[in-house]
Amino acid sequence: MDKIVSRLLIYGDMPEDSILMELSAICREAHREDCNKTALVARAYRQVKRILVLATDFGFDENLWQNYLTFLLLTDENPFSLTCEKMGVREGSVNHFAKQDFAAFLELFHYDFAPLEQTLGVDCFSCLTCYHAIEKPELMYNKSVSEKVQALSRSLASAKNTEEFFSRVTEFYGAYGVGQFGLNKAFRVQEGEGNRVHFQPISNMEKVMLSDLVGYKLQKQQLVENTEAFVSGKRANNVLLYGDSGTGKSTSIKAIVNEFYPKGLRMIEIYKHQFRDLSQVIAQIKNRNYKFIIYMDDLSFEEFEIEYKFLKAVIEGGVETKPDNVLIYATSNRRHLIRETWGDRSDVHITDQDVHHSDTMEEKLSLASRFGLSINYSKPTREEYYEIVEELAARHGIKMPTEQLHLEANRWEIRHGGISGRTAQQFINHLEGKTEL
Repeated sequence: MDKIVSRLLIYGDMPEDSILMELSAICREAHREDCNKTALVARAYRQVKRILVLATDFGFDENLWQNYLTFLLLTDENPFSLTCEKMGVREGSVNHFAKQDFAAFLELFHYDFAPLEQTLGVDCFSCLTCYHAIEKPELMYNKSVSEKVQALSRSLASAKNTEEFFSRVTEFYGAYGVGQFGLNKAFRVQEGEGNRVHFQPISNMEKVMLSDLVGYKLQKQQLVENTEAFVSGKRANNVLLYGDSGTGKSTSIKAIVNEFYPKGLRMIEIYKHQFRDLSQVIAQIKNRNYKFIIYMDDLSFEEFEIEYKFLKAVIEGGVETKPDNVLIYATSNRRHLIRETWGDRSDVHITDQDVHHSDTMEEKLSLASRFGLSINYSKPTREEYYEIVEELAARHGIKMPTEQLHLEANRWEIRHGGISGRTAQQFINHLEGKTEL
């Protein structure tokens, strides 16, 4: 194995403690007459455990060794894979080196672990190549990632030669991309080393679709039209969804991401205390072949908070132009986002602290005005509340006379936060739980 791995050029820049590099070193040392077999067995078991952990995290099955190698190919962001993501396969000398690497990977795919197992007196690698995973709930792993990796793994294993292997890997790069952005649809931001930030995939994102959100047809239509234009490469606006709590603002954005993920849409969720990192976030995604929604949930600022200034600069007004593949979608219960006091009004008593009240008020209102599209999600009327309850009850197979359903829904909303789509869903969950009992 060490001789095969040593031929890797484009994909050879892996950490020394990676599974492939560790196994390569084990194979190399196992050929030495004075090798410490006990120590090598312990090292081999550690790498097998790492592969099992990866398989558990991503729901891999069957040939875990080939799943691991495929995962490496799909997450290695190098000049070749990134070029394939952005522009597809192009004629060039780099293809020669890529095919040399893929020839090595093809050998690794069918690597015979029997000699190593015989030398060390183990059978763990044979188990990895014919593995049957324990069934587990899908919420324990990202089903989309699992299916993609395993499907490509089977396809690469059946490749008859390097040309077929090359074609299948590059087709995947062109269709889905490379790295975590190619495999996942939503991310959170974490602090990284130096000036870089780290994107943590969200593996258990709610699988809601727009059709699951009852009512708000006009609001959904505006959101879809804006997002459709965005993913199609046309001009689109930053969006502010504002209004009463529990009306489906956050759910609408999650549904939008689920709807447009196949067209290259990705979402990055960022919190208010991370707004200082916005420039770094954008710098790391602006050259990728995806459309990114930077999602800010429950956006609002108190008078003493200044993080909104970073957001204003990014949306509009900074020296660097916001790239065409980035939009900001935010939700808020406030229309104007920043808390405004009566002291900010020009027709109210002027204090000593601030002479130019109109400037203060303009400063606070200017953030909301920088969202080109503002969509209002207002609290439903009583009749609309009944319609939502009836629709949800029908979807969940709850059979109850309409009058009784309305009566129970009224009792529920009085005790649980008033009329809203969220209250309606909680009421239906309550009824469904009683039915299951």
